Amino acid sequence: MTTIDAYAASFGEEPGYLDFARIGPLATSVVEETQGQLELLRRARFGSLASLDRQDERVRHAVGAVTGFPADQIAFQPNTGTGLMHVMFGLTGGVLYSPAEFPSITYAAARSAEALGVLGPIHLDTAGGPVTPGIVREQLTQNTVAVAVSLVDYRTGYLTDIEGIRQVIGDRLLIVDAIQGFGVVDAPYEVADVVASGGQKWVRAGWGTGFLALSDRAAERLTPVFSGFNAADGDSFEPALSPEGVLPPVRGAGAFTVSPPSPIAQARFAAALEEIADVGVAAISARVAEKVSRVIELADEYAVPVSSSRAENERAGIIVLEPAVDQLTVLSASLFNHGVSVTTRRQTVRVSPHVSTDDETFDMLRASFTSYASAITV
Repeated sequence: MTTIDAYAASFGEEPGYLDFARIGPLATSVVEETQGQLELLRRARFGSLASLDRQDERVRHAVGAVTGFPADQIAFQPNTGTGLMHVMFGLTGGVLYSPAEFPSITYAAARSAEALGVLGPIHLDTAGGPVTPGIVREQLTQNTVAVAVSLVDYRTGYLTDIEGIRQVIGDRLLIVDAIQGFGVVDAPYEVADVVASGGQKWVRAGWGTGFLALSDRAAERLTPVFSGFNAADGDSFEPALSPEGVLPPVRGAGAFTVSPPSPIAQARFAAALEEIADVGVAAISARVAEKVSRVIELADEYAVPVSSSRAENERAGIIVLEPAVDQLTVLSASLFNHGVSVTTRRQTVRVSPHVSTDDETFDMLRASFTSYASAITV
């Protein structure tokens, strides 16, 4: 089993990178896997390409090892948004979600409602706060068939209590956009009916990687509106190639695919997930929590306002800094001038470390805060 220290040492991003909630620099294992698969495809030696056909099964088992879903309830997707589009277009009835959720949820619901007219968006009023079980319970209606939430809020870094939401919604479908926590949050995914995520952030597998996992209940209730020939019922593509007609889709997550995916993307995702499963999500989560605490301590030392939650049970890998409006430019400039990569959006600065965030990066962050503090006290 890989230790957390060995896992952290396997990455090679430049010092100053604190933007994993936007994009995670590739893992060494992912780069090596990609190079190997590309070389295999370049040479196309007799019989060698059969290994590409095995990547779909490999990646589904790799996702299953991290989420707890059986491999046959998982379908590879190119990103989170595609998976959520499949789900929203397959739903009939009211779907409750906060309009402040990341657009992967809100746009998928709106587009489905506009196109098919069978999904009814129900906006959850959180009064500007997080999505909590209590707020969800108060706003459930008889028409609500599903609740959609982000595992981690991309704006505030808040870690949603999906277990508590599961308890209050009964047998309604629980849809979880997991992208901002997948790979660093030891979440109880088994309470969800739908889990969708990509691998380009915390998993560090690059763009074009993701998955959709469905419970049996979700598979029964969702209609696979976009279901391609590769999702036709049969053991291979051969039945779908018949000119005699279009076959029905398979039952389950496999029906929610349109065309055969890139086996090289699947291999990248699988390699990253296999490494995560080996070291353990709990160990990764604990190490990230240490890094987050260290960022918060530095912010407090230099009086940089932190608006995200400080409680470990309400946070994941995101720290949100919210200086006064007239000080935001100063803070952003200080970070930029010291080579610190973060995301600045509206009136906040989002800082997101990973297990590989090193002392040199924290020294650069400290220097940024020193410059900021000096500038605002002149």
